[in-house]
Amino acid sequence: MLDLLARHWVAGAVFMAAALLALVPLLAAEWPLAMLLIFLHSPGYMIHQVEEHSGDRFRKFVNDVMFGGREALTTVDVLWVNCGAVWGIDLIALYVAWIAGPGWALVAPYLMLVNALGHIGPALRFRGYNPGLASGVVLFIPLGLATVLTIPATAAQHALGFGLSLLLHIIIAANAVRRARGAAPAKA
Repeated sequence: MLDLLARHWVAGAVFMAAALLALVPLLAAEWPLAMLLIFLHSPGYMIHQVEEHSGDRFRKFVNDVMFGGREALTTVDVLWVNCGAVWGIDLIALYVAWIAGPGWALVAPYLMLVNALGHIGPALRFRGYNPGLASGVVLFIPLGLATVLTIPATAAQHALGFGLSLLLHIIIAANAVRRARGAAPAKA
């Protein structure tokens, strides 16, 4: 079952994003702007994931370009990070915004902003496109900044949101480096 999910979750993301976006007019009529902005991070991330992971493009880019042919990311890693961590964090952030207030849910926009930087850096380093770069720049930066700048929050709330987002990205990168060190080098 895990293999089936790892091969087909991106197709599910297309339909999930469309379904969630179809709810926006209803939610916009009832919810405060801050809640709506936090909600939009889920379908926004799913749109990004379609660009990034269709055809297993991002995993192949990371393994082939960034790690010289070593398997740093597996399809199961990609599944857990995107469906487990990202979708889970965005859902938890929405509930936290509802229960404790939107200022405590800033992990959602910071997750987008840190991810966008994580695409811009390799684009500059390797002087070219990487899967996810376009939506990272066109979608993540505007939505992430609009959310961070719109939602009233304390410095502690910003630090928590940014810190959790940065920690997740560090864990993902450390796992990739660890796996790549143990992987056999690419054959010439």
